[in-house]
This record gives sequence, C-alpha cells and structure tokens, in this order.
Amino acid sequence: MKSKAWTEKFMQVIFAVAACASVLAVALICIFLFANGISAISKIGFGKFLTGELWRPKNDIYGIFPMIVGSLYVTAGAIIIGVPIGILTAVFMAFYCPKAIYRPLKMATELLAGIPSVVYGFFGLVVMVPFVRDAANALFYLSIDVFGNGNCVFTASILLGIMILPTIIGLTESALRAVPTQYYEGAVALGGTHERAIFTVVLPAAKSGVVAAIVLGIGRAIGETMAVIMIAGNQPRLVNNILLGVRTLTGNIVIEMGYATGLHREALIATGVVLFVFILIINFSVALLKRRGEHE
Repeated sequence: MKSKAWTEKFMQVIFAVAACASVLAVALICIFLFANGISAISKIGFGKFLTGELWRPKNDIYGIFPMIVGSLYVTAGAIIIGVPIGILTAVFMAFYCPKAIYRPLKMATELLAGIPSVVYGFFGLVVMVPFVRDAANALFYLSIDVFGNGNCVFTASILLGIMILPTIIGLTESALRAVPTQYYEGAVALGGTHERAIFTVVLPAAKSGVVAAIVLGIGRAIGETMAVIMIAGNQPRLVNNILLGVRTLTGNIVIEMGYATGLHREALIATGVVLFVFILIINFSVALLKRRGEHE
C-alpha cells in the first residue's frame, strides 16, 4: 500500500510539473513578444503601425494595415470554403457513409492532416495558380495587369480551405458521435425525417464541439505561413479584388525576419504581437459564445 501511495504521489508531481511547463512556455512566449513588440509599436506609433498603408523598411516606414487586411481576406475565404465542406463531410461520415468506404475515407482525411505545408504550397503553385490564372482569363478576358498571375487571395483561400478540412472533419465527427443516440431516436419517434433529426437535433446538440473545430480551423488558417507565401503573391498592398496578390501577417514575418535588424526586426516582432492578439480575441469570443449558449 505504501508503494502504491508513493507511486500516486510521484505521478501527481509529474503531472503538475508537465502542467506548469505548459503554462510557463505560454508565459515566456507572451513575455518575449510583448517585451520586444510593444517597444517597437511605441517607437513607430500605435496608429501609424496599425493603420499605416505603407511598409518600407528602408525608409523606416512600418504600416501593417495591408497585411492585416490580407490575413483577414485569406482566412475569411478559407472559412467560407472549408467550414461548410468540413461539416457536411463529417455529417456524411457519421450518419450516411457505407461501411465499405468509411475506412478509406477516414484514412484520406487523416492523411490530409499529415501532408507538410510546403507540399500543399507546391501543389497550389503548380496546379492551382495556373488553373486560376487561365480560368480568370477565359471568363473575364482580362489581362495579367488587371487580375495578376494567379497568385492571389482566391487561390490562397481555396488552398487554406483544403488544409483546414482535416481539423474540422475530425473534431466535428467526434462531436456528432458523442451526442447520445436518444436525441436522434426521439426526433425520429416524433415524426422527424432522418435529415431533419440530424440537422435540427443532433447537430445543434454537438454545437460546442463544432464551434471548437471551427476555431481550430481558423487558427490553422490565420497562422499558416509556408503555403500562403508560395501562392498569395506577397505584395504588401490593399486590394479590392480577390484575384490580386496580398501579403499576410505571418508571411511578412517569415519573408523579412532573416535579414531584419534594429527597428525593422522589432517591427516584425510587433507584427507577431498583433497576430497573437487576434488569436486571443477569437478564443475569447468563442468562450463568450459558449457561456451565452449554456445560460440560454
């Protein structure tokens, strides 16, 4: 008994150390980002940094508003494309998929999660970029000067929509399967059809899991770097056309961090602070929505 009690206490200490290490890692990241980023923002000016439309490090002009808008464009496009497809695919796998094809389909969706970002980027660069360029030229009869060369918001949104599918499909399917079968059986017993029972009873009951899947998908989309760099165009400018190239916050950091020094380097770290704050806002908003849902 003494040996068993000692073992339990030892494992409790191990678990506590692991938990503290996780919290410490997050704290160190926050300290590093804010300690270096806030000073850069104060030097540049909060308003100039966030709302400035020019990014010219050689002239000490650091405005990240085009990158903020570019990140929002690409992420919104990925959500519009990836979320409906992911949720509907999860519904199909949970309630409609024949057993003969379930395992291959499940393996395929899991394989999507294991493909490196650079491979997605190569696929987008070789296949999607030329396709979008030729399709835009055929549909709108526009020149390259008008809609670019296929490295644009639209292409990046499609690729990111594909990349977030494994996260959304896996978590949504798990959430749907976690709903007690009595919910579905009760809806059918009251006269509901198979589809009506799924979409009006089971899916709303799994709302918290579905929302968590969407949030993780948004985090993957807004934080993706390599694939976006390869196909988004990397042009720090404001655009009003999804067929033109943009630069995202993550792309801006990766492209220039290798040679940045002084205030330029601090401005890139401050860009990371803005990105970190975006993620915090998203998580806080989701937590608030969950609380409201629990009280309703």
